[in-house]
Amino acid sequence: MPTEPEFGPEADAPIIDADELTQPGGKLDPDRLREAVEQARDGSASASMPRVQFTLSRDLNEPRLDKYLTSRIRFLSRSQLQQIIDAGGATVSGKQAKSSTKLRKDDRIRLAIPPPPPTDVVPQQIPIDVLYEDEHLIVLNKRADIIVHPARSELDGTLINALAWHFEHVSQGGLSPLGKDLARPGVVHRLDRDTTGCIVFAKDEESHWKLGAQFEKRTTDKRYLALTHGHVEPDAHVIDKPIGPHPSKVKGYREKQVVRHDDLGKPSVTICRVHERYTLHDRPVGDQRFSLVELELKTGRTHQIRVHLSDDAWPIVGDDMYGGHPFDLPDGSPFARQALHAALLAIEHPMTGEPMVFCAPPPPDMRALIAALRGSCEPERVFTNGSVPLDRFGIAFGGSD
Repeated sequence: MPTEPEFGPEADAPIIDADELTQPGGKLDPDRLREAVEQARDGSASASMPRVQFTLSRDLNEPRLDKYLTSRIRFLSRSQLQQIIDAGGATVSGKQAKSSTKLRKDDRIRLAIPPPPPTDVVPQQIPIDVLYEDEHLIVLNKRADIIVHPARSELDGTLINALAWHFEHVSQGGLSPLGKDLARPGVVHRLDRDTTGCIVFAKDEESHWKLGAQFEKRTTDKRYLALTHGHVEPDAHVIDKPIGPHPSKVKGYREKQVVRHDDLGKPSVTICRVHERYTLHDRPVGDQRFSLVELELKTGRTHQIRVHLSDDAWPIVGDDMYGGHPFDLPDGSPFARQALHAALLAIEHPMTGEPMVFCAPPPPDMRALIAALRGSCEPERVFTNGSVPLDRFGIAFGGSD
């Protein structure tokens, strides 16, 4: 499990006065600031992390602490800054601050700057399922229970470690250097730990930029399969609800996302199409209905599908973070992870422009879950415009597999 950072006492921490690094006109040189932080960290015997200090000379048009720091500390993203603040790494005029703390003239802000994660990737022999590879990109069918890149306290056992070994011993080349300073070389997009299916990595810098642009401009086609609690209705519909961080920072909630209609909610759109509905009369009332749905992502927010479905009272089977429950398979083993699979990814080749479509069959446990639901009742099968036939994912439409 991720551990909370230990910032150490502020009184013992090296202090970098950002005002001394400000250029004429009020701009703060991000490279000079980062260099000052690294020098303070290397030259300090203190166990505390360096603090960057700002003193406000005027009131702000946008007084939120996290937004102000995002505009000043350019080498950290807003989400990274929020994590530091919410873990106790920021004070305003000597008092513990929150991301939403409002700032005023003469406030003194101090923010702890944790060391960056190690950038050296250790090759590890971890099995991967390669769907496609050439000199510019590699596409995998990701298995469950593995994260994409090192993060926080999980510095190995990731897909990045597996790919490093693959390039040394099986293939050739390597990952794009973009993102290496954050231990994310070659990472174009991500899947959650227990979400399976199609994921692409870039092997050179130009391919990385071009693939990233496709995701940013939403010209890719991403289709997911999910098994949900309840009968999803109507057969095809658009879920258009903004998503942002959970307002509670209590442990167990700070990683969650929610639908929110404020300035922290980002536009999020999912097209939902039903393939099959199941009614299992041998189960307790209230837990008899399930659906197999296809989700088409029009945006790529964190936990987007999981949040959208749970907000409409259709949580994904096994997704305990968002209200789902395990399902006992016929062999007695529980299906206890989110039943979510990235089944299709369509992109243009970054160098040739050739359209490329990758389909990943669901893993055995998800196929067993579908077979168990089909074997317990006569499914209601639905045909909706725009959906991808199940047999493209290796799922026989008329059978139990």
